Amino acid sequence: MVFKEENIRQLLTGTIPENDLFIVGVHVSDSAVKQKVTIILDGDNGVSIDQCAIVSRRLSKRIAEAYGEEIPYTLEVTSPGADQPLLYPRQYKRHVGRRLKVTLKDGSEKTGKLEEVTSAGLTLLEETKEKGKKITITPAQLAFEEIDKSHIVISFK
Repeated sequence: MVFKEENIRQLLTGTIPENDLFIVGVHVSDSAVKQKVTIILDGDNGVSIDQCAIVSRRLSKRIAEAYGEEIPYTLEVTSPGADQPLLYPRQYKRHVGRRLKVTLKDGSEKTGKLEEVTSAGLTLLEETKEKGKKITITPAQLAFEEIDKSHIVISFK
């Protein structure tokens, strides 16, 4: 038996304990011997290890019920890493005040502090360098449909 992403998504229905958690990604490896199922969760207030463990136990039980207990697979339930892009508007809200690097669909990039998130888009205090090291801060309104991808800029200051 080979797992399909759609089947895993269906089995996930009802396994997420809190309303503030949501699925960011479901990945299933192509291995015919022992597939790896990876579930990436995020939440309005982040995701705890305990929350990942609850989803893992519940999903494991559902997989066993649907496919039998003898099927070999590896299950990983995790939160997005710091290097993962923000994929959904809901993910931006808890990052207000942090620096983002935003790539727009036209290929241009903007970097700055995330100031505000609305249902339509975000306000970024864009940092632009002028003549050497002088940095100018300009508010930029970006609609979600303009954004190709966004990453949190990690600072080690």
